[in-house]
Amino acid sequence: MATAVLDTKTGTTGTDPAPRRLRLRGALASGRTWVGLVLTVVIVGIAFLGPLFSPHGENDIVGAPYSDSAPGALLGTDYLGQDVWSRLLAGGNWVVVTAVSATVLGMVLGVAAGLVAGYARGWLDEVIMRVCDVILAFPQIVLVLVLLSVAGPKRWLVVLVVGVSHAPRVARLTRGMTTGLATREFVQSAEALGEKRTRILFRELLPNMSAPLLAELGLRLTYSVGLVASIGFLGFASDPSAADWGLMINENRLALAVQPWAILAPVVAIAVLALGTNLIADGIARAAAGSDKGAGA
Repeated sequence: MATAVLDTKTGTTGTDPAPRRLRLRGALASGRTWVGLVLTVVIVGIAFLGPLFSPHGENDIVGAPYSDSAPGALLGTDYLGQDVWSRLLAGGNWVVVTAVSATVLGMVLGVAAGLVAGYARGWLDEVIMRVCDVILAFPQIVLVLVLLSVAGPKRWLVVLVVGVSHAPRVARLTRGMTTGLATREFVQSAEALGEKRTRILFRELLPNMSAPLLAELGLRLTYSVGLVASIGFLGFASDPSAADWGLMINENRLALAVQPWAILAPVVAIAVLALGTNLIADGIARAAAGSDKGAGA
């Protein structure tokens, strides 16, 4: 945990960034983190750059349905005769962009709520935590599907709903750390010097949570990938005619024995992305806890 430093020139306190740098450096030195970064970068690269190298349009009919001999179809064709490889290259944008956006939104909402609840305590803490309890009472996928079935599968709504479903879990983690840090000497020193509450929250408390929150960010992103893919699988993608990894699995699931690549290709892409983000989160968490011997002290 970062230590407090008193600036003798300005009379203000601040946190020493050296311990945080050591934790992050240790995480980057871990082989687990590097493997996760490589896997994540590969899948994200496919999602954003794949359409530039696609041999066919994502909706072009290039052969008979479930054919493995269509010209230019590297992985065969799907249930309509569309090129599986081209749809794989074009279908990652929805999953990656939506999952990342929802994760960032959930982290921002959760961290803000947790900081306020843990530092303010009292009735405000009770109100925020009880709202979080109500949201947590609903399984994430059920909450998402109920709202999407009412308002329709719009991308901004998927981002909002998935992000809000993550926020209570992040808020609980942040509140727990804030409660412990709020009684530390460097926070009390800042309060005694008359620092503004916003400065104490974002300059004293938040930097001391960076490693655990980065690990939580990776974990939330892993859950977001699976949740967004599930939404596409269940037919709640914003554009049913566009390529989407989750929707591709649903469309071709009945022909697994006939044309397995139409299903296995998007499954592997989703699994690799989830594995990569999970390894990054695990590497950061181990470095923060000092339990990764390969991280280098």
